[in-house]
Amino acid sequence: MTGRLPTDLWLKAHIAHCSALGVPVGVLQRGDPHSGIVILKLNRLEAGCDVLVQGRNERGALVWLPALEGRRVEEAEADAFIERQRQYDPDIWIVEVEDREERNLFENPEM
Repeated sequence: MTGRLPTDLWLKAHIAHCSALGVPVGVLQRGDPHSGIVILKLNRLEAGCDVLVQGRNERGALVWLPALEGRRVEEAEADAFIERQRQYDPDIWIVEVEDREERNLFENPEM
């Protein structure tokens, strides 16, 4: 037992947090409920999209790795990247957050 929450419960907590703040969030694809990797599409609306991929550091702590060389991209490019990842790993979770305030509300390690 690793002591980690299953992915689906972890996501439900973060989605509830976003909703409580009035930040639109949607699950675009459900992955493995226990251990699926999460891709975040942080839609900054007119400013473009940031795409982050969930990973773990050497101590097992969750980290967010920037996709697409860390560039903010147009939504079509973000969607194309996500589709390639979906083809490669059908067990991934894909979550889109619309937030002009440049936040990643999924960074909180206590959740």
